Amino acid sequence: MHDVTISLQALVAASMFFVWVVRYDNIVQEFKQYSLPDWLRDSVGILKLTFSLMLLIGIERVQFAIAGGVGIAALMGCALVVHLRVRNPPLKMLPGLTLLVISTAIAWINFRVLKG
Repeated sequence: MHDVTISLQALVAASMFFVWVVRYDNIVQEFKQYSLPDWLRDSVGILKLTFSLMLLIGIERVQFAIAGGVGIAALMGCALVVHLRVRNPPLKMLPGLTLLVISTAIAWINFRVLKG
């Protein structure tokens, strides 16, 4: 189970990096489309990249994986609310929902490991 959790942590971290660094122009467009301010976009990006780094650190230090998983899950929950508010089709919500579920699982599994 530990190998699966490590793989999920790496997958989520890589996904966040790809979306918020490589495809940043798409993020800028989406936030404009949703009429959200630039400061919010930048704050969300900083938080997502920070939580992603925590997931990677969490491979060795479980507490970081828990915090990173909870943080990303919370942000994905907020993203789903925004998608619902702007009435996006379900397919557009699928990546956020998937990351929410995976991040919650990462936090839960690592919490169980921490508690023994």
